[in-house]
Amino acid sequence: MTRPDPGPPLLLVAHGSRSDAADAVVRSLASAVAAHGPRVETCYVDVRGPKVVDAVTALQDEGYDGAVVVPAFLAAGYHVRTDLPAQLAEAGADPRRFRTTPALGPDPLLASAALDRLRAAGYRAGDTVVLAAAGSSDPSAVDQVRQAAGLLSPLVGGRVRVGFAATGTPAVPALVEGLRSAGADRVAVASWLLAPGVFQDRLRGCGADVVGDPLGVHDDVVRAVLDRYAAGAADIGRAA
Repeated sequence: MTRPDPGPPLLLVAHGSRSDAADAVVRSLASAVAAHGPRVETCYVDVRGPKVVDAVTALQDEGYDGAVVVPAFLAAGYHVRTDLPAQLAEAGADPRRFRTTPALGPDPLLASAALDRLRAAGYRAGDTVVLAAAGSSDPSAVDQVRQAAGLLSPLVGGRVRVGFAATGTPAVPALVEGLRSAGADRVAVASWLLAPGVFQDRLRGCGADVVGDPLGVHDDVVRAVLDRYAAGAADIGRAA
Protein backbone atom coordinates (compact mmCIF):
# COMPACT_ATOMS: atom_id res chain seq x y z
CA MET A 1 0.00 0.00 0.00
CA THR A 2 1.34 3.45 -0.86
CA ARG A 3 1.32 6.33 1.57
CA PRO A 4 -1.89 8.31 0.98
CA ASP A 5 -0.59 11.78 1.87
CA PRO A 6 2.50 13.69 0.63
CA GLY A 7 3.84 14.63 4.06
CA PRO A 8 4.38 12.63 7.23
CA PRO A 9 1.55 12.62 9.74
CA LEU A 10 1.98 14.20 13.14
CA LEU A 11 1.57 11.90 16.12
CA LEU A 12 0.69 14.06 19.12
CA VAL A 13 1.54 12.08 22.24
CA ALA A 14 0.02 13.12 25.57
CA HIS A 15 0.25 11.57 29.01
CA GLY A 16 -3.42 10.70 29.23
CA SER A 17 -5.90 11.74 31.90
CA ARG A 18 -9.10 10.41 33.42
CA SER A 19 -10.46 13.94 33.05
CA ASP A 20 -12.64 14.32 29.96
CA ALA A 21 -11.96 18.06 30.05
CA ALA A 22 -8.21 17.44 29.86
CA ASP A 23 -8.67 14.99 27.00
CA ALA A 24 -10.84 17.51 25.17
CA VAL A 25 -7.98 20.02 25.29
CA VAL A 26 -5.56 17.52 23.74
CA ARG A 27 -8.01 16.70 20.97
CA SER A 28 -8.79 20.37 20.37
CA LEU A 29 -5.08 21.10 20.13
CA ALA A 30 -4.73 18.32 17.57
CA SER A 31 -7.59 19.79 15.54
CA ALA A 32 -6.11 23.29 15.69
CA VAL A 33 -2.76 21.99 14.44
CA ALA A 34 -4.41 19.93 11.70
CA ALA A 35 -6.12 23.09 10.45
CA HIS A 36 -2.66 24.22 9.35
CA GLY A 37 -2.13 21.23 7.07
CA PRO A 38 -0.65 18.10 8.62
CA ARG A 39 -2.65 15.04 9.42
CA VAL A 40 -2.68 14.78 13.21
CA GLU A 41 -3.38 11.69 15.31
CA THR A 42 -3.42 11.63 19.10
CA CYS A 43 -2.27 8.87 21.39
CA TYR A 44 -1.21 8.44 25.01
CA VAL A 45 1.58 6.89 27.03
CA ASP A 46 -0.70 6.11 29.98
CA VAL A 47 -4.29 6.03 31.30
CA ARG A 48 -6.15 6.41 27.99
CA GLY A 49 -6.14 4.85 24.59
CA PRO A 50 -5.17 4.68 21.88
CA LYS A 51 -1.72 3.92 23.18
CA VAL A 52 1.41 4.73 21.18
CA VAL A 53 1.69 1.16 19.88
CA ASP A 54 -1.90 1.26 18.61
CA ALA A 55 -1.44 4.60 16.85
CA VAL A 56 1.81 3.58 15.15
CA THR A 57 0.33 0.27 14.02
CA ALA A 58 -2.74 2.02 12.60
CA LEU A 59 -0.57 4.42 10.59
CA GLN A 60 1.59 1.60 9.27
CA ASP A 61 -1.53 -0.33 8.25
CA GLU A 62 -2.59 2.70 6.20
CA GLY A 63 0.72 2.74 4.37
CA TYR A 64 2.66 5.34 6.30
CA ASP A 65 6.28 4.42 6.90
CA GLY A 66 6.97 7.31 9.26
CA ALA A 67 5.58 10.16 11.33
CA VAL A 68 6.70 13.15 13.34
CA VAL A 69 6.17 12.25 16.99
CA VAL A 70 5.55 15.35 19.12
CA PRO A 71 5.43 14.81 22.90
CA ALA A 72 2.72 17.12 24.29
CA PHE A 73 4.63 17.56 27.55
CA LEU A 74 5.99 20.78 29.04
CA ALA A 75 9.21 19.11 30.18
CA ALA A 76 11.06 15.96 29.18
CA GLY A 77 10.69 13.71 32.21
CA TYR A 78 10.42 9.94 32.49
CA HIS A 79 7.48 9.57 30.10
CA VAL A 80 9.26 11.46 27.33
CA ARG A 81 12.75 10.08 27.81
CA THR A 82 11.92 6.46 28.74
CA ASP A 83 8.27 5.46 28.24
CA LEU A 84 7.78 6.96 24.80
CA PRO A 85 10.94 5.50 23.18
CA ALA A 86 10.14 2.10 24.69
CA GLN A 87 6.60 2.16 23.32
CA LEU A 88 7.77 3.26 19.88
CA ALA A 89 10.30 0.42 19.89
CA GLU A 90 7.56 -2.03 20.91
CA ALA A 91 5.58 -0.89 17.87
CA GLY A 92 8.58 -1.53 15.61
CA ALA A 93 8.83 2.15 14.66
CA ASP A 94 12.08 2.90 12.84
CA PRO A 95 13.49 5.96 14.67
CA ARG A 96 14.84 7.31 11.38
CA ARG A 97 11.30 7.47 10.03
CA PHE A 98 9.32 8.00 13.23
CA ARG A 99 11.18 11.09 14.41
CA THR A 100 10.54 12.18 17.98
CA THR A 101 10.88 15.91 18.55
CA PRO A 102 11.75 17.63 21.82
CA ALA A 103 8.89 18.12 24.27
CA LEU A 104 6.86 21.31 23.89
CA GLY A 105 8.52 23.01 26.83
CA PRO A 106 10.50 24.97 27.64
CA ASP A 107 9.82 27.34 24.75
CA PRO A 108 9.51 31.14 24.50
CA LEU A 109 6.17 30.66 22.74
CA LEU A 110 4.78 28.79 25.74
CA ALA A 111 6.10 31.42 28.13
CA SER A 112 4.21 34.02 26.11
CA ALA A 113 1.07 31.87 26.27
CA ALA A 114 1.44 31.52 30.05
CA LEU A 115 1.63 35.28 30.42
CA ASP A 116 -1.49 35.73 28.29
CA ARG A 117 -3.38 33.30 30.52
CA LEU A 118 -2.10 35.14 33.58
CA ARG A 119 -3.19 38.53 32.24
CA ALA A 120 -6.64 37.16 31.44
CA ALA A 121 -6.92 36.00 35.06
CA GLY A 122 -6.17 39.48 36.44
CA TYR A 123 -2.38 39.74 36.66
CA ARG A 124 -1.10 43.26 37.35
CA ALA A 125 2.35 44.65 36.67
CA GLY A 126 4.33 44.36 39.87
CA ASP A 127 2.68 41.15 41.07
CA THR A 128 5.05 38.53 42.44
CA VAL A 129 4.89 35.69 39.93
CA VAL A 130 5.14 31.95 40.48
CA LEU A 131 5.38 29.46 37.63
CA ALA A 132 3.55 26.32 38.78
CA ALA A 133 4.22 22.92 37.21
CA ALA A 134 3.01 19.45 38.09
CA GLY A 135 6.52 18.46 39.17
CA SER A 136 8.78 15.50 38.50
CA SER A 137 11.29 13.28 40.25
CA ASP A 138 13.52 13.69 37.19
CA PRO A 139 16.12 16.42 37.84
CA SER A 140 16.39 17.27 34.13
CA ALA A 141 12.64 17.86 33.89
CA VAL A 142 12.74 20.10 36.97
CA ASP A 143 15.62 22.02 35.41
CA GLN A 144 13.53 22.56 32.28
CA VAL A 145 10.73 24.06 34.39
CA ARG A 146 13.29 26.44 35.87
CA GLN A 147 14.39 27.31 32.35
CA ALA A 148 10.76 28.11 31.55
CA ALA A 149 10.63 30.43 34.56
CA GLY A 150 13.71 32.12 33.16
CA LEU A 151 11.88 32.70 29.89
CA LEU A 152 8.89 34.18 31.70
CA SER A 153 10.96 36.47 33.96
CA PRO A 154 11.79 39.15 31.37
CA LEU A 155 8.16 39.15 30.20
CA VAL A 156 6.95 40.13 33.68
CA GLY A 157 9.95 42.30 34.48
CA GLY A 158 11.14 40.41 37.52
CA ARG A 159 12.17 37.12 39.02
CA VAL A 160 9.72 34.24 38.59
CA ARG A 161 9.76 31.59 41.30
CA VAL A 162 8.99 27.92 40.60
CA GLY A 163 6.54 25.81 42.57
CA PHE A 164 5.01 22.38 42.12
CA ALA A 165 1.48 21.04 42.36
CA ALA A 166 2.40 17.39 42.94
CA THR A 167 6.01 16.15 42.99
CA GLY A 168 8.87 18.28 44.26
CA THR A 169 9.46 21.27 46.48
CA PRO A 170 8.48 23.92 47.09
CA ALA A 171 4.81 23.06 46.91
CA VAL A 172 2.85 25.97 45.45
CA PRO A 173 0.76 26.73 48.60
CA ALA A 174 3.86 26.81 50.79
CA LEU A 175 5.67 29.02 48.29
CA VAL A 176 2.72 31.46 48.11
CA GLU A 177 2.54 31.62 51.90
CA GLY A 178 6.28 32.20 52.15
CA LEU A 179 6.16 35.00 49.61
CA ARG A 180 3.39 36.72 51.55
CA SER A 181 5.36 36.36 54.77
CA ALA A 182 8.31 37.96 52.99
CA GLY A 183 6.18 40.98 52.09
CA ALA A 184 4.66 40.23 48.71
CA ASP A 185 1.52 42.31 48.28
CA ARG A 186 -0.04 40.22 45.51
CA VAL A 187 0.99 36.79 44.25
CA ALA A 188 0.11 35.60 40.74
CA VAL A 189 0.51 31.94 39.76
CA ALA A 190 1.12 31.14 36.10
CA SER A 191 0.02 27.62 35.24
CA TRP A 192 2.69 25.51 33.52
CA LEU A 193 0.10 22.85 32.72
CA LEU A 194 -1.33 22.03 29.33
CA ALA A 195 -4.86 21.09 30.39
CA PRO A 196 -7.26 21.27 33.35
CA GLY A 197 -7.49 18.50 35.91
CA VAL A 198 -6.54 17.71 39.49
CA PHE A 199 -3.26 19.66 39.35
CA GLN A 200 -4.94 22.82 38.07
CA ASP A 201 -7.58 22.40 40.80
CA ARG A 202 -4.78 22.37 43.37
CA LEU A 203 -3.39 25.60 41.95
CA ARG A 204 -6.76 27.29 42.27
CA GLY A 205 -6.74 26.49 45.98
CA CYS A 206 -3.15 27.60 46.63
CA GLY A 207 -4.03 30.98 48.18
CA ALA A 208 -2.69 33.19 45.40
CA ASP A 209 -4.49 36.37 44.33
CA VAL A 210 -4.41 35.33 40.68
CA VAL A 211 -4.15 31.89 39.08
CA GLY A 212 -3.84 31.61 35.32
CA ASP A 213 -5.60 28.95 33.29
CA PRO A 214 -3.65 26.08 31.73
CA LEU A 215 -1.96 26.85 28.42
CA GLY A 216 -4.59 24.88 26.48
CA VAL A 217 -5.17 25.60 22.80
CA HIS A 218 -3.45 28.97 22.77
CA ASP A 219 -2.23 30.18 19.37
CA ASP A 220 1.36 30.10 20.61
CA VAL A 221 0.99 26.49 21.75
CA VAL A 222 -0.28 25.60 18.28
CA ARG A 223 2.73 27.41 16.79
CA ALA A 224 5.10 25.49 19.06
CA VAL A 225 3.64 22.17 17.88
CA LEU A 226 3.88 23.25 14.25
CA ASP A 227 7.51 24.35 14.73
CA ARG A 228 8.40 20.91 16.07
CA TYR A 229 6.49 19.23 13.27
CA ALA A 230 8.34 21.24 10.63
CA ALA A 231 11.73 20.38 12.13
CA GLY A 232 10.83 16.70 12.45
CA ALA A 233 9.48 16.49 8.90
CA ALA A 234 12.70 18.06 7.62
CA ASP A 235 14.72 15.45 9.54
CA ILE A 236 12.70 12.66 7.94
CA GLY A 237 13.23 14.20 4.51
CA ARG A 238 17.00 14.35 5.03
CA ALA A 239 17.09 10.76 6.24
CA ALA A 240 15.20 9.63 3.14
